[in-house]
Amino acid sequence: MKKLLIAAALLAATASQAIAADGKLVLYTSQPNADAQATVDAFKVANPNVDVEWVRDGTTKIMAKLRAEFEAGAPQPDVLLIADMVTMEGLKAEGRLMAHEGADVSAYDPKIMDADKTYFSTKLITTGIIYNTNAPMKPTSYKDLLKPEAKDKLAMPSPLTSGAATIHMTALTSNPDLGWAYYEGLADQGANPKGGNGGTYKAIAGGEKLYGFVVDFLPVREKLKGAPVEFVFPTEGVSAVTEPAAILSTAQNPDAAKAFIDFLISKEGQQLASTMGYLPADPTVAAPEGFPARDQIKLMDFDPKAALEGDTANKMKFSEIFGG
Repeated sequence: MKKLLIAAALLAATASQAIAADGKLVLYTSQPNADAQATVDAFKVANPNVDVEWVRDGTTKIMAKLRAEFEAGAPQPDVLLIADMVTMEGLKAEGRLMAHEGADVSAYDPKIMDADKTYFSTKLITTGIIYNTNAPMKPTSYKDLLKPEAKDKLAMPSPLTSGAATIHMTALTSNPDLGWAYYEGLADQGANPKGGNGGTYKAIAGGEKLYGFVVDFLPVREKLKGAPVEFVFPTEGVSAVTEPAAILSTAQNPDAAKAFIDFLISKEGQQLASTMGYLPADPTVAAPEGFPARDQIKLMDFDPKAALEGDTANKMKFSEIFGG
């Protein structure tokens, strides 16, 4: 079914978009391989004269590769499609990004788009609460994880490893009703944050732990397959990484790069994200199966520029609480 839906999105792209560019386009992305290939395939339906070369790895490794290329004076990508806005803010501050003034972001919440149009959010990959359906408590609030029922039963990814966990930490500690006292409470509960979201999901789905934080699509997708998990959008709201895309100021093919950005934020591009199982950044595009309606999802306040400025101090504070 997923393949059929993606095929439908390809046909929709053909019907609604004209050939916009040609030549070679180099994409660096942190998308999973299958999603990256589907994205490139859909883009090429509307832009068959563009030859897309893509490199995939985690955001941290992609940025290490790109930093080395900056140092050598030979950055390769035209477009970056990576996990978070904080990384994009850093690149923007360095003058590494090219504005795409003509991009149509009228459908989007301004909070998730750069006002200067140097990067563009393409999804909402939220982080909330996951619990095993055999757990004695059904949490609805972050504070529920501080209850006795959750003692020594918590798993969570580390902000020292996961970008999504970093943003989640920043959003929660910036909330006046939670703050750093909340993370101190999690430590008192026996939480030992480590690794990424995949390990956290496996620990809770397997029953080794019963509660924790995780990105939404893992439990939402796997619940539909019968996994004993539930994902909760807590009353306080959820944090989100937005998988933003940006054009490098050193792009060799800016026309193709702009066409790629335009596709990602078009209705067709957003519908493709939904068929992949992600929450589209465009609120007018229906969420995939397993998600509540967009108007039922509350996003916590998040300032990517402030998060960039406080990143080192926040991670040091985290390490002090949990022992690194």
